[in-house]
Amino acid sequence: MAPPHPVAQLSADTPVNGEVEVITNHLETPSLDDRSYRVIRLPNQLEALIVHDPKTDKASAAMDVNVGSFSDEDDMPGMAHAVEHLLFMGNKKYPVENAYHQFISAHSGLTNAYTASTSTNYHFEVSAKPSNGEEPSAANPSPLLGALDRFAQFFIAPLFLENTLDRELQAVDSENKKNLQSDQWRLHQLKKSLTNPKHPFCHFSTGNLETLKTDPEARGINVRDKFIEFYEKHYSANRMKLCVLGREPLDVLQTWVIEQFSSVKNKNLTPNKWADEVPFTKEQLGTQIFTKPVMDTRELSLTFPFVEQDHLYDSQPSRYISHLIGHEGPGSIMSYIKAKGWANGLYAGAWPVGPGTPDFFECQITLTQEGLKHYKEVAKVVFEYIALLRETEPQEWIFEEQKELAEVNFRFKEKTQSYRFTSKLSAIMQKPLPREYLLSGYSLLRRFDPKLIKEGLDCLRPDNFRMAIISRDFPGTWENKEKWYGTEYTCQPIPADFLDEIKKAAASGSETRTAKLHLPHKNQFVPTKLEVEKKEVKEPAIAPRIIRNDELVRTWFKKDDTFWVPKANLIVSCRSPSATASAANRVKFRLFTDLVKDALEEYSYDAELAGLEYTVSQDFRGLYIEVAGYNDKLAVLLQHVLNTTRDLEIRDDRFAIIKERVSRGYRNWELAAPWTQIGDYMTWLTIDHGFVVEELEAELPFITPDAVRVFQKEMLSQMHMEVLAHGNIYKEDALKLTDMIEAALKPRPVPKPQWRIRRGLILPPGSNYVWKKKLKDPANVNHCIQYFLHVGERADYNVRAKVLLLDQILHEPCFNQLRTKEQLGYIVYSGTWTSITQYGFYFVIQSEKTAPYLETRIEEFLKTAADLLEEMSEEDFESNKRSIIDKRLERLKYMEQESNRHWSHIHNEFYAFDNAPQDAEHIKPLTKTAMIEFFNEYIHPTSPSRAKLAIYLEAQAKSDVSTKQITDLIKTLDLTSTTGSAATTAAADLQTRLSAAGPDVDKEVADLREYLTHTLKVSESRVDAAAEAWRKIHAEHGPGAVVKDAEPPSANGTKQVVIEDVRAFKASLPVSVGAKPVRDLSEFEDLEAKL
Repeated sequence: MAPPHPVAQLSADTPVNGEVEVITNHLETPSLDDRSYRVIRLPNQLEALIVHDPKTDKASAAMDVNVGSFSDEDDMPGMAHAVEHLLFMGNKKYPVENAYHQFISAHSGLTNAYTASTSTNYHFEVSAKPSNGEEPSAANPSPLLGALDRFAQFFIAPLFLENTLDRELQAVDSENKKNLQSDQWRLHQLKKSLTNPKHPFCHFSTGNLETLKTDPEARGINVRDKFIEFYEKHYSANRMKLCVLGREPLDVLQTWVIEQFSSVKNKNLTPNKWADEVPFTKEQLGTQIFTKPVMDTRELSLTFPFVEQDHLYDSQPSRYISHLIGHEGPGSIMSYIKAKGWANGLYAGAWPVGPGTPDFFECQITLTQEGLKHYKEVAKVVFEYIALLRETEPQEWIFEEQKELAEVNFRFKEKTQSYRFTSKLSAIMQKPLPREYLLSGYSLLRRFDPKLIKEGLDCLRPDNFRMAIISRDFPGTWENKEKWYGTEYTCQPIPADFLDEIKKAAASGSETRTAKLHLPHKNQFVPTKLEVEKKEVKEPAIAPRIIRNDELVRTWFKKDDTFWVPKANLIVSCRSPSATASAANRVKFRLFTDLVKDALEEYSYDAELAGLEYTVSQDFRGLYIEVAGYNDKLAVLLQHVLNTTRDLEIRDDRFAIIKERVSRGYRNWELAAPWTQIGDYMTWLTIDHGFVVEELEAELPFITPDAVRVFQKEMLSQMHMEVLAHGNIYKEDALKLTDMIEAALKPRPVPKPQWRIRRGLILPPGSNYVWKKKLKDPANVNHCIQYFLHVGERADYNVRAKVLLLDQILHEPCFNQLRTKEQLGYIVYSGTWTSITQYGFYFVIQSEKTAPYLETRIEEFLKTAADLLEEMSEEDFESNKRSIIDKRLERLKYMEQESNRHWSHIHNEFYAFDNAPQDAEHIKPLTKTAMIEFFNEYIHPTSPSRAKLAIYLEAQAKSDVSTKQITDLIKTLDLTSTTGSAATTAAADLQTRLSAAGPDVDKEVADLREYLTHTLKVSESRVDAAAEAWRKIHAEHGPGAVVKDAEPPSANGTKQVVIEDVRAFKASLPVSVGAKPVRDLSEFEDLEAKL
């Protein structure tokens, strides 16, 4: 820890109980870091890291509170998570529930929070400059000050508003329901549920309506009081870590932090620690758990209680161990089991459980079909390798290699988004790190400690682990279901004979080991040339230049003039006439590129460790290759990737493994969350040429190794290559790399007239289409809608400007109405939709409610949005314009981000490198009148010229309540006699409540009575009538039955057309002009001059 520092002065009107302590002004930083830092502790013991960033265009703050799901009461899981949600819903100073969100949205911002095991993290970002565009100061503050004022109230005087409580608990419930079919959540909860019930690791962290409302209320508990009690018990200034980043000077930021956060109450709580119990009891070790996943995956997982490492930041022994166990080069576990045809991937590493509790060390192996049959042998290989590590003294050269790479990575660490930085740093501040090491603490390795490495290895014993085997097929029957997610599993002791074999493997010596295992060789890819020639420029170039342009190749080049790191990105896209001609060819291409990556895996692993990565895949043109990272050895890796691509020998055994993996990938895609699927279907329906996963899956069984061999030869024989070279390289380097690509692949050129023209489909004015698809996952209860409104051409900046501004204006109201108030689902968002050549606006909602009902709610929202636009003040309108302009002109944070931006403009074939400033310039002159006219023509549901396409992904699993049934019930209550919105609100609330009740009619009626009596204040006679009506509806339709919702009414007089034949639908639509450069490419040429 640094020596004491001077005490900061407080302003006269600041509430104080003591002095502000400056802990340090000096943090260990990356070499290019232009920020300044200060760590302070307020009189209330709240610790803050304040960061002055003179170039940031986004200011941010994050608060990490040392309380999470581990602190939930055993009989009310999810409390910490519910409190996280409720803190957003108004406070004493700003009681309007969405006031905070409105402020953040109005200033180009975003906000979020998460609840972890031992902490809850709240964060936001906003524009870093004031609305006048000048530099911020105490007298001319940026929006950060107003955001901090609102943010601080979360921790000073939250209201836990009664009228928001039920809705936010519904939001928690929806969040849980969206995860019910996610293997990531299911498997993690199973791991937790099968641990020591006396340790809070076993908790169900998310919570749901049952745990947070229904059950507690049935026990006579006032849940609002309970949440307030939780907040009062656990939220204290001395448990809070704040990180604030802005353009303002440190002294100004410090003053704001003192003014805004000194009123947070300090309850002098002790730091949370869980040292009395351990997650795994002795009886829970030595067990094997067979688990049935939702996705078709196969995995072997070995979990060992390890040593707690938070305080071992200087040596981090698990990094040495995981580096070796997780290695994929020659002599590694992965190399051996892959050669056997048993595995496709391996991960090893330690992760923290919580203060006072040992970490877990985990080894996860993705198995092939053969590997599943031989999972015992795979487990034994892991223990044989652990035996090798035990008999070999920890190697200092391996640690030094890791240390050197860690130092290089930290030295050239680039900036990230502001909110990611503050969120991460506020969480790290909870760790026992010297404050000077907050940035570098766990990134760097400082001390080789062979004793600690041996202690870590001693934890990896046959009597100190638990094994999980994950497969949909093996063993075929499962004895139990996990309580919260319903995951099927069988837990039993590892058979004695198998455990004996594991013990034998763990005690093996070099003579008795069955596997050919050894330590890795020295890494040839460790970068040594890290020089960067920095030339200051007035303004970074907005576009790369063309330095070669002929019938075979077009090379774009830009030397880095912004980030000054010793890195480069090299991207190659090869047009091939055969690449995407058919679904079968797309599948052959996928198999080919996966086989290339499979062949490169062992060689490329060292490069990956050394910060140099590659990609071989397919894009719409054909072959796509990218190599990115430290430029020193980039050419070495590129040459090997090119040679492997050209010379790949397709082995039948590896082909069979890859084909089966691709097949599972296609099937698993269809089992993913609906909202992750729906965009691919929208793209497919709005372009002239493309394929969806069902079409690819149908072709896969017919593809043979010989077919891919023929395809490989044909595809590589004729290509046109487009290259982007960007970073710490010169023009001559870029030309040499281009020559290397040409020499390695040696294709003949594709004549330009044969280059495929990319076209979108145009929805004519008055279009009213819907396409429906039944989801493949039989257990998923979530429906999904994507609702798309076509506006115009992607290259038309007037169209773009209006749609971008509309998105800015509607983004927060959409979330507030459809998610927060109506509780349609956890996944609710809107935005701009970009196809190959077209532009528009869209909504996505995933919900237990049916898609037709969701469409009616979107249309109702758009009608209210029209009023919002009409009634918006000129001041608010101009504020929204500033906000979206700020977003479009936001500075890039790191070099790869710039490379990706340049490549997106090259790849989409518009070459509109100045899109962002052009958008900003076209937004500036927009008037409110022009936006109203635009909205009324293209967006308003009553517009006869509006063009709409909706996609419904429909769940197979039935919700117990349909919209029609709810509507019938609402009629019984005669709510329309009170307020016009009462029936709508009641319908939304009732549908969610009764759906959650399940098929138990008595429970449904009890919930119904409670809601009508206490929330809607309905008279007793009407409550009785409603209960009777509900019983009648239930009896008529039966438990679990669904009355299908009617078509959404058409507000503009057009009849909704259901797309039955996609080809006929596409054939009926006009095709757009092709994607083409917005400027003549000769303007970018620099074929002779040096750069």
